[in-house]
Amino acid sequence: MRNNNIQPSQVGRLEVGTETLVDKSKSTKTVLMNLFKGFHDIEGTYFLKLGTTSLNACYGATNALINTLNWISSPNWDGRYGIVVAVDIAVYEEGPARPTGGAGAVAMLIGKNPKIVINPIRSSYIDNQWDFYKPIPSSEYPTVDGKFSMELYLKALSECFNKLKEKKKGVNPL
Repeated sequence: MRNNNIQPSQVGRLEVGTETLVDKSKSTKTVLMNLFKGFHDIEGTYFLKLGTTSLNACYGATNALINTLNWISSPNWDGRYGIVVAVDIAVYEEGPARPTGGAGAVAMLIGKNPKIVINPIRSSYIDNQWDFYKPIPSSEYPTVDGKFSMELYLKALSECFNKLKEKKKGVNPL
């Protein structure tokens, strides 16, 4: 916001996508509202004006971005910017998955005159698999099958690519 000279009052939506909550109960979006002191009319979901976080493994951030893009192209958009924060913390128990743990975050300013244009034609591949899950609710560590996860990732990438090719047939590129 500082780099683009955008004031808090010019932001109308803040959506967070993650699979990790700050304290396992409070929305990360609510915590980020500390950056907008005095400005409370900032939507968090399409219909509700509350603090929300899209939780869904790796897709949470994608979902937050799609929700914000849909908001900007809807009749509900009032011309203000949207901010999407994609963040995750990965902690694994001792063993082969532990070195792959870490944390990362990115914030995206969504609005008029973008520096990056996102093509409206997109494809998703979502499937219920058991490569990564928490079978023991009291444990902070997930069960991970890294080899299977990579196989699923490559399958999803291939499926999305093929579906995009199918959707783009006869469509002029932007």
